[in-house]
Amino acid sequence: MTQLQWMSLLGLANRARKLISGEELVIKEIRSGKAKLVLLACDASSNTEKKISDKCKFFKVPVKRVENRSLLGRAIGKEERVVVAVLDEGFARKLQTLLD
Repeated sequence: MTQLQWMSLLGLANRARKLISGEELVIKEIRSGKAKLVLLACDASSNTEKKISDKCKFFKVPVKRVENRSLLGRAIGKEERVVVAVLDEGFARKLQTLLD
C-alpha cells in the first residue's frame, strides 16, 4: 500500500466533508453510528488509544492504524491529528483496502 494513495483519498474525503477529526467529535460520530471507519495514529496516547479502541469495538466500527499524527494531519491539510473518522461508506471501504 502506498502512503500517497490513502493520504490523497483521505484528503478527498475531507474536501467532500465526509471526515471528522478530533477525539471528542470522533467519539460522538461513533456513538451516533455515522462513523464508518476510524483512523488512529500509532503515536496516540495510550489513554486516547484505549478510549477510541473500546468505543469502536463496542459500536463495531473498524479501526485502522496509520504511522503517526503528523502524517494523518498532513493528509487532511491540517495540523497534527491523532484520530479521524470517515463518515462515508464508499470512502471507508476504499481506505480499508488501501490500509490493509
